[in-house]
Amino acid sequence: AMTRVLLVGLVLLATACGNKTFPSLCANQVPPPAGCNTPCDPAPGATNACTPGYHCSADGKCDTVCTLGGGQCGGGYSCTADGYCVPDGSGKGSNGDIDACPSAHFTATKTTPTVQLLLDQSGSMNDPYGGTTRWQALRNALIDPTSGVVKNLASKVVFGATLYSARSSNNVNQPPCPLLASTPARALNNFNAVQSLLQVNPIQDTPTAPSIDAVVADFAARPAMQGSPPIILLATDGLPDTCQNPNPANATEQAAANLTSVQAAQRAYAAGIKLFFLFVGNDAAGDHPQQMANAGAGLDPVTGKAKFYVATDPTQLTQAFNDIVGGVLSCDLKLSGQINPDQAMNGSVTLDGRPLTFGTDWNVDRDGVTLHILGNACTMLKAANNPTVDATFSCGAIIF
Repeated sequence: AMTRVLLVGLVLLATACGNKTFPSLCANQVPPPAGCNTPCDPAPGATNACTPGYHCSADGKCDTVCTLGGGQCGGGYSCTADGYCVPDGSGKGSNGDIDACPSAHFTATKTTPTVQLLLDQSGSMNDPYGGTTRWQALRNALIDPTSGVVKNLASKVVFGATLYSARSSNNVNQPPCPLLASTPARALNNFNAVQSLLQVNPIQDTPTAPSIDAVVADFAARPAMQGSPPIILLATDGLPDTCQNPNPANATEQAAANLTSVQAAQRAYAAGIKLFFLFVGNDAAGDHPQQMANAGAGLDPVTGKAKFYVATDPTQLTQAFNDIVGGVLSCDLKLSGQINPDQAMNGSVTLDGRPLTFGTDWNVDRDGVTLHILGNACTMLKAANNPTVDATFSCGAIIF
């Protein structure tokens, strides 16, 4: 038997299998659709007063129709050509049969992600960048009145922002380190606060690791609202330094500074905060961007293949910010229950009726509560006006 879950928007809700009898598909939907339970005349030849997609059940109430091969009827039942669930003769699905497990459809609600922008305010952000500077391009990508990602998505994303840098003299950082400036709060429609924060200039150094730790600590003190996935979007234009060594003098010292940032990204993920890495410019960075992306996604820093972003001009920078925030907004679907991720590949997912391929178009996070729509399927999901994602998993795959 299978349990099917209907998604509309960005939150996926699931239910455990249980004893069900038919005819009543409306009873398996929470809440029942508006057309359910409307009085009607079940007599042969009577005019069907039910709306399209419904038929009149024997008890004189409108009920949703099933579809041939759709699996809505569950174990022990099959769907007739006119949309009724009837016993299939297997002996299952009768009253009290513990094996009966019809599908259950739930209306989903939209997820509002919480994105803390962690922005490098180091002196190199003044470097030339496609006819402007890196700093000005970053400001435009975020707060441009036409194309800025914060401007365009402020009503859909809880935004906050933190600028980070430090000042050093004689190769020693002056306190405080890191030097941080943040919006007063993370909130919907927070454009004005982010815009105000960015009316400053770059400073000097790049203490990335303690800055990540500071944002993680702030999330602990001021958690994201329930059901809102917390995210750090780190945008930086160079390799990190540390408060103890603001000017790494050789490859060994730089590797040590890089490691502190990777470990900080791992700590963020362990705290339940995913970190996305955006590298601004074309400076030599080796494998550091890949390692940061891996650590922020909970993967092995060396062997993982998480997506990281590199923007070498202002157009790419704007696109990267939109891709990261848009992807989080549109393509991560949250479960109220839990799926066993080791059994996810045996499920099936469709987008507006189009079958999606596990591993290429979708997967389930190791936490068992996040369904990711990937690649071209993610693009289709974001482009659709009222997308429907239908996910089906076996009853044994659902954990409660």
